[in-house]
Formats: sequence, C-alpha cells, structure tokens
Amino acid sequence: MSDFDPLRDDDNDVTVQEAAPKLKKPPLYKVILLNDDFTPMDFVINLLMQFFAMSTEKATQVMLQIHTQGVGVCGTYSKDVAETKVYIVNEYSRQHQHPLLCSMEEL
Repeated sequence: MSDFDPLRDDDNDVTVQEAAPKLKKPPLYKVILLNDDFTPMDFVINLLMQFFAMSTEKATQVMLQIHTQGVGVCGTYSKDVAETKVYIVNEYSRQHQHPLLCSMEEL
C-alpha cells in the first residue's frame, strides 16, 4: 500500500503564494497611406471604404489629409491585422497599376 495521502499536508507548513502574472496589452500599430502624385483620389476613397469600412465622408477626409499632409491614418490594429491590411492594400493597388503605398507604424 502506498504512503501517499492527497489529504495529508506534508509541506512542513511552507506557504506558497502564487505570483499574479504581469500581463500587458500587445502593442497597437497604425496603418497609414502615403501620398503620391499618380493615384486618383477616387481610387483612394474607394480603397478606404472597401478595406477600412469608412463612410464616404470619413474616407474623403482621410484622402484629403493624405493629399495635403503626405500621410493619413487608416486605422489602428494589432500587429497581425495591421500587417494583413498593409499587404492587401499594397497588392490591390499594384493590381490596379497604382503606386499607392500602405505602411504601418507602432504607436
């Protein structure tokens, strides 16, 4: 017969305190579009509506920011989602023969 008894306390009164894990939120990344002199404004507006679920008004505001300031923020996402958005937008732009560049930056 085994001497093991799960109900018996054999730790010689040693108290074990579990450490709470120190969790932090993963970093967020902003997806940005960079201005160029060749991509039509309507293409940018449609792209923002299609891939970033913006209304026509919001997409127009972002497009004008890109046009006047050289860069515009399309949204803020986790790293994986941001990377996917950047890839999809760049591929879509190339398929339509536009040099529009999408990138991401950590917040």
